[in-house]
Amino acid sequence: MLQALHIENLAVVEKLSLSLSKGLTIISGETGAGKSILIDALGLALGERADSYFVRQGADSASIEACFLLAPDLQVWLQQQGLKLSAQQPEQCTVQRIINSNGRSKAFINQQAVNVQILRDLSAFLVDIHGQHAHQSLLKQEMQRQLLDDMSDNHALLQAVTQSYQQWKTCKTALAELGGQASDREARLDFLRYQVQELENYELSVDAITQLDNEHRRLANASKLLENAQRALQLLDADDGYAVLSGLVQAGQEISSVQQHDPSLTGINSLLENALIQTQEAVSELHSYLNHLDIDGSRLAEVEQQIAGLQTLARKHKVKAQELPAIYQQLTEQLTALENYEQRAHALEHEVQKNLTLYQKHALALSQHRCQTAQTLAEQITRNMQRLGMPNGQLVIQVTPDVAANPSALGMDKIDFLVSANAGQVPKLLHKVASGGELSRISLAIQVITAQKSGVPTLVFDEVDVGIGGGTAEIVGQLLQKLGEKRQVLCITHLPQVACQGHQHLQVSKTTRKQVTQTQIKALTPQQRVEEIARMLGGVEMTAQTLAHATEMLQRGTGLMV
Repeated sequence: MLQALHIENLAVVEKLSLSLSKGLTIISGETGAGKSILIDALGLALGERADSYFVRQGADSASIEACFLLAPDLQVWLQQQGLKLSAQQPEQCTVQRIINSNGRSKAFINQQAVNVQILRDLSAFLVDIHGQHAHQSLLKQEMQRQLLDDMSDNHALLQAVTQSYQQWKTCKTALAELGGQASDREARLDFLRYQVQELENYELSVDAITQLDNEHRRLANASKLLENAQRALQLLDADDGYAVLSGLVQAGQEISSVQQHDPSLTGINSLLENALIQTQEAVSELHSYLNHLDIDGSRLAEVEQQIAGLQTLARKHKVKAQELPAIYQQLTEQLTALENYEQRAHALEHEVQKNLTLYQKHALALSQHRCQTAQTLAEQITRNMQRLGMPNGQLVIQVTPDVAANPSALGMDKIDFLVSANAGQVPKLLHKVASGGELSRISLAIQVITAQKSGVPTLVFDEVDVGIGGGTAEIVGQLLQKLGEKRQVLCITHLPQVACQGHQHLQVSKTTRKQVTQTQIKALTPQQRVEEIARMLGGVEMTAQTLAHATEMLQRGTGLMV
């Protein structure tokens, strides 16, 4: 539930703090006063796209902070995202969005920086906003399908359909890539054989290529290696008595002859003995290295030719030489698969059919579930339509399975919303027969039902009652009030019949001082509510009769005595 909202320097709001309660909260005000600024602020706080025009003129940045009361499962979700909860009040969550004048923004949850996508994911659990133009999207067939699926609670079935569709599509694609025209297969076979044969002329493994590079470096630098190794051997084991080896022998003899007079020389003597052993081993290894050092010029030319060939192949396949073994394995597998086309094709055809059968099974189960929900949902929408000023209105949700159609990730059903506004009329497609006002009522009838189904704790209705008046508006208010008994509902409205049903009432007003326009919002007292509802009833002046009417409406709507 949304507990508080704090806004600074957003559009025409300099500073604004609101405390919000359970139940139905009405938000009203003069046209152009900025009622929708609350919806904009809430949307920005929960990850909607930010832009520099949201920042109040003359300010460096705008800030929106929303405080929510979290259910236990949502507290767990936040921890799974690596976010910390308050030790004192883990059920409280503060969301903040800062928008700079250059259009860039920062997002925070419990004062921890997060990316905007986390806010968007979080918003799905916290707030459901029904905009004033929601009825327009209802004309789209995709929206009608999504609406039915949301109400059907058939996530598992839809997931099974999507998975089996993906498996079918993968096998179908593999079969198409494997097969093709016979002439294409032969051309592909010839080309693959040529590519594989080219690569087979070389020993292709990562180790072999590495060893070839090492051998090339050794052969190319053989003279230098020979010269340096010989000089090192001369320094270690020369016959002139000045070599390291003979020096170590003499040093050891000198220390050994006197160590009996000073025990501290024992360690030094041990070091000299070890140094002598290590040096003798180095001399032996150098002799062996020089005996086996290969300075074969013809071998160098052969190695360079192999490296040049590998580099040419690497350029041809647009990879590094070290990646050629993987290319060779890939091409070999493709060649084997194509040479065994008949066997592979038969296996893939079997997989395609098996996955198609599985898909049809899941799609049929999904279709049956949709049909069951469609009838119940259509009846609920029809009842609400009739309450909302369409006494003879009827809505039918038609689910038409098409087994012959190509599979899709969303099933095999064609879903249509059909409506009849008057008695005796055959229901026809929604976009062909519903007027703007009728479509708005149908949309509202649906939104009230879907809101009851939704587990989201806060519901926002932004002037969804446009085009509705009189007794119908009163029913809309009653529906929203009933909804507010179970959820927190925020409703922006210009209808007094709706406003008088609210558990609490916020008024939006606009003031101009020194050519600076500001929007303010305040919670109304019972007497102020009477005055606001009287204003909404119309008229330049509030007469005693208008105020009495407003008082009566408020008493009838909420039982509030003024």
